[in-house]
Amino acid sequence: YKRQAIDRAKEGKETVLVCSGDSGVYGMASLVYELAEESVQIQVISGVPAANSGAACLGAPLSHDFAVISLSDCMTPWELIEKRLLAAAEADLVICLYNPSSRRRAGYLKKACEIVEKAQSPDTVCGYVKNIGRNGQESGILTLLQLRDFHADMFTTVFVGNSDTKVINNKMVTPRGYKNV
Repeated sequence: YKRQAIDRAKEGKETVLVCSGDSGVYGMASLVYELAEESVQIQVISGVPAANSGAACLGAPLSHDFAVISLSDCMTPWELIEKRLLAAAEADLVICLYNPSSRRRAGYLKKACEIVEKAQSPDTVCGYVKNIGRNGQESGILTLLQLRDFHADMFTTVFVGNSDTKVINNKMVTPRGYKNV
């Protein structure tokens, strides 16, 4: 369907390619640019990334520096994902995890938690949101230790707090560092 859309655009037809989530965040935008090269004019229209919409469901976990990492090894070797997870944890960044689990990758979230625990406390505040903006949306807050055994799927976005992340009024909050004025 991507090539069909590009072929239609080459014929001069106004064409739209729609994907779930944000087309520029683990979406189709880069692939379309690569496939089309300079043969057609492309306009990317942003959506709301799961990192942002999921964060709003949980409270304010992304109020300071953060990293977004996909646990899918379909496009990125697992060794590189491990390296990125450890670097983000060592840098004390909040980590937003996309694609935390699938039938083929059932143990990847647990492995990711074990990597993060090399630099972060098992009591680190974490959160998840399943089915963001869809029927059956569900969210929760748990610790990094509890997250190890949490059942996530491809429609779950996971948030791992930094050393300052805390729970305030049942919401996951990462302070920015503002002082009371």
